[in-house]
Amino acid sequence: MAAAAGDVCGAVVGSRAGAGAGAAVAAEARFISSAKGKGLFATKNIRKGETVFVERPVVSSQFLWNALYNYRACDHCLRALETAEENAQRLLGKSSLVLPHPEQCSIRKDLHQQCPWCQVTYCSAECKQAALEQYHRVLCLGPSRDDPTHPLNKLQEAWRNMHYPPETSSIMLMARMVATVKQAKDKEWWIKVFSQFCNKTANEEEEIVHKLLGDKFKGQLELLRLLFTEALYDEHLSRWFTPEGFRSLFALVGTNGQGIGTSSLSQWVHACDALDLPMLQREELDAFIDQLYKDIEKESGEFLNCEGSGLYVLQSCCNHSCIPNAETSFPENNFLLHLTALEDIEAGEEICISYLDCCQRERSRHSRNKILRENYLFTCSCPKCLAQADDADVTSDEEEEGEGETDDAELEDEMTDV
Repeated sequence: MAAAAGDVCGAVVGSRAGAGAGAAVAAEARFISSAKGKGLFATKNIRKGETVFVERPVVSSQFLWNALYNYRACDHCLRALETAEENAQRLLGKSSLVLPHPEQCSIRKDLHQQCPWCQVTYCSAECKQAALEQYHRVLCLGPSRDDPTHPLNKLQEAWRNMHYPPETSSIMLMARMVATVKQAKDKEWWIKVFSQFCNKTANEEEEIVHKLLGDKFKGQLELLRLLFTEALYDEHLSRWFTPEGFRSLFALVGTNGQGIGTSSLSQWVHACDALDLPMLQREELDAFIDQLYKDIEKESGEFLNCEGSGLYVLQSCCNHSCIPNAETSFPENNFLLHLTALEDIEAGEEICISYLDCCQRERSRHSRNKILRENYLFTCSCPKCLAQADDADVTSDEEEEGEGETDDAELEDEMTDV
């Protein structure tokens, strides 16, 4: 689905971005064909349940509506900043709620720090410094944080007025790409990193932009380009600010952006699940948690997590399969992506994830490919689809009813597994 990774992929994994220094990576990107691009392949035998790799994004950003609605997350790594109890209270709209076992909450408020100029919040001094060194010097609003006439605020407001929840991308992911290059001493290195992500044809780019912005996408894209240029223009990236270059950049983020979800409440629940409790206490705690989630669903619906998206070099190489052998998750409550094997994978075997959620994967081949064509611009040829190739290209009555309701929220559920 993209050009061959080349040497940059190895550089990203080993140093300034990607998997952390010294991290074991049991996979590598390989070029497959001009039609399919590259894929991710196991470099050793991997057992079911084993972590294939843990990857840090090249850039990431919280979704703008998500942040506006007080889903408080670290401005760099998206770690949830609320305690589990505060998280549950806000989602439930009940400030008197008290969670049992508060010691199982992993949030360390004593470590939180703010930018001294614009007051955005970070989960730690390390994140504040990392942001400052990579992109925040360019993007810091200083005393203009609440000034609606500041070019960056105008850009963000325009984006919010075009891309409503459920969100699947953010203009600020593109802004951080530009800011990263502007701040970098080795600008060409970063340009090369970004250029390796999946590229599309002009017609495909238009389809992606249309999907993100709707029927008026051409006028909206041009408005965003003008505001983007006013806020961030840089001569080293002049092509990104042309109509064609901006469309390509937009499509790059729309195609390669991986959803990120974090939740302090989810982390608390996982910690509670691991407690060794007497049977009666276990039953009471499980019943409390079950009822809590039911009540939260009534109050807040499906929007439970701090959500954003990021660009991941290795993860972006993973092709889709309707019977995936691996899955992504964010168990550390931040932007670190874990790719985990769902079954034994042999050395040399391609590692595939699913772009569909569990329910969508159980639908007919026709329905699955309709979703994939609409959202990712390809038709699947995985073993499951090939085995069902002779099935009629129709859906059941039940699927027909839901066909028109397939939306980005379903896709996002799969991407924001915490």
